[in-house]
Amino acid sequence: MPHVAFTRHLLRFFPTLTEGEVPGATVREVVDELDRRYPGLAAYLVDETGRLRRHVNVFVRDEPICDRDALADRVAPGDRVFILQALSGG
Repeated sequence: MPHVAFTRHLLRFFPTLTEGEVPGATVREVVDELDRRYPGLAAYLVDETGRLRRHVNVFVRDEPICDRDALADRVAPGDRVFILQALSGG
């Protein structure tokens, strides 16, 4: 299973959020499983069409994902997935 880690900012909204192993063969499957574990988390990461939000980045093996629309980038057991929600505003 891929190992998923997050920026600490998400802890403000999901205080029980912890990094660890999450099953899934694609980024979409990982996000879906995270939303099952932490209801509402997906709404912070993807918009109503399922596309990655503008100020969210996902890295797999230290590389940004390519498919921000369908989140179809493959993940493999042992891959590190890092979810970064950038802060915006002034």
